[in-house]
Amino acid sequence: MSENKKPLLGFVHKLPSGPALGNSGKTHCPLCMGLFKAPRLLPCLHTVCTACLENLEPFSVVDIRGADSDTSSEGSVFRERKPQSLQRQIGILCPVCDAQVDLPMGGVKALTIDHLAMNDVMLESLRGEGQGLVCDLCNDREVEKRCQTCKANLCHFCCQAHRRQKKTTYHTIVDLKDLKGYSQVGKPILCSAHPAEELRLFCELCDHPVCRDCIVGEHREHPYDFTSNVIHKHGDSVRELLRGTQPHVEALEEALAQIKEMNRTLQERVEAVAADVRTFSEGYIKAIEEHRNKLLKQLENIQVQKENSLQLQKAQLEQLLADMRTGVEFTEHLLTSGSDLEILITKGVVVERLRKLNRVEYSTHPGVNDKICFSPQEKAGQCHGYEVYGTINTKEVDPAKCVLQGEDLHRAREKQTASFTLFCKDAAGESMGRGGDNIHVAVVPKDKKDSPVRTVVQDNKDGTYSVSYTPKEPGIYTVWVCVKEQHVQWRPEECTLCLWRYHARWVPRLWPWAQGPPRSSPLVLLREVY
Repeated sequence: MSENKKPLLGFVHKLPSGPALGNSGKTHCPLCMGLFKAPRLLPCLHTVCTACLENLEPFSVVDIRGADSDTSSEGSVFRERKPQSLQRQIGILCPVCDAQVDLPMGGVKALTIDHLAMNDVMLESLRGEGQGLVCDLCNDREVEKRCQTCKANLCHFCCQAHRRQKKTTYHTIVDLKDLKGYSQVGKPILCSAHPAEELRLFCELCDHPVCRDCIVGEHREHPYDFTSNVIHKHGDSVRELLRGTQPHVEALEEALAQIKEMNRTLQERVEAVAADVRTFSEGYIKAIEEHRNKLLKQLENIQVQKENSLQLQKAQLEQLLADMRTGVEFTEHLLTSGSDLEILITKGVVVERLRKLNRVEYSTHPGVNDKICFSPQEKAGQCHGYEVYGTINTKEVDPAKCVLQGEDLHRAREKQTASFTLFCKDAAGESMGRGGDNIHVAVVPKDKKDSPVRTVVQDNKDGTYSVSYTPKEPGIYTVWVCVKEQHVQWRPEECTLCLWRYHARWVPRLWPWAQGPPRSSPLVLLREVY
């Protein structure tokens, strides 16, 4: 089974799932809203009436899968995979979660029957004094009695006939009202190949429940056992998968909580920046007011962009959480309320779904941040002939991405001004395009650490900084550059030949900064000046 997620707009059309359906989700079809009639279990663990599924519009897709692939889950999920082949697959979309459901060769009627849902419908009908139930024998009159031996619902007339027959004279007959406290009142599950035989055995080789006639026919010489003897082994494997799935539900809930909190802080941050923009604009006339409106529009666009990203991530995580909850709730309900045979029949599709859910990758952290700042001192051009200031920035300088360039990085002369350029960039490696960053540069003689050379840092207001210094006497100097109190990493492997040419060398060294050490150990240049 493969899933083809639709675009974000598709989330609007999906029916409620999980807790939103309440208790009716176990007995009522999400499409027709009536009690289940011949319910079919989809690979996404949602249950829908057979007739409702047949009314859905199918579509054709090209699927690449092994030749023995089967989405009906009636076969083994542990069979050896065969080489992949290109197949034309007919599918439908789950009306609850929009998951793609690849139909088996037999169509909708070849999907797994949800016997657990049928049992719940029976219980629901019994609680309503049998309303809606018809006799299993005549299929005409309303049910009044139930044969516990045959597990058949009987009307008054058929009940009398049932007692008169020699083979059923001593069967136990009870009133429907006496069954309201029962948790299992379903009909016996019969073999599809041998309708007169009940499924009581389990073929280990085929990993499928079988009847007595199957053992002497199609499953001859296959290892088998009674369902009551193998339920523990197979039930434990399902429980193990369930234990691996449950933590994902908690992680997704926590991720959604973080997104909600981030959305709140983002809104608060946007409002705070908007307030700063409005305060800064109060002293200006028409030109400044127009510039203010442009700033607010830009801020709104940033907010929309970030919120759309958060909403998309939120929608994806909510869908994944809904899928996880469906898997966990259905499996828990199956293991707690299902009979041994029901667990074994449903095990294949449950195991496949839980494994698929456990393989889904997702991020538990918001995909955007709330880094939005307003720079009131930065020039923003002219508006109606007036110089205006103030820009909104979402970029933040990353010292690890900053670059130093210039010939004088590799040479210097006594009493001659040397210079180089610092290019500040953000985490994406893009130029900041603005100035105002906290830059520190130091050039210190190796033998006179208390007498640093005077350096000049010029902010070019475009994300670059020109650095110049003039050595007073020959010797070895230590040069280091800090952005936001973090060292700009040099790249000695790019300059080895040039440095040796001028008799300079690279060594790793930690500079003892008087006002407290920098955050990382730089690679500093020991430069000989002559």
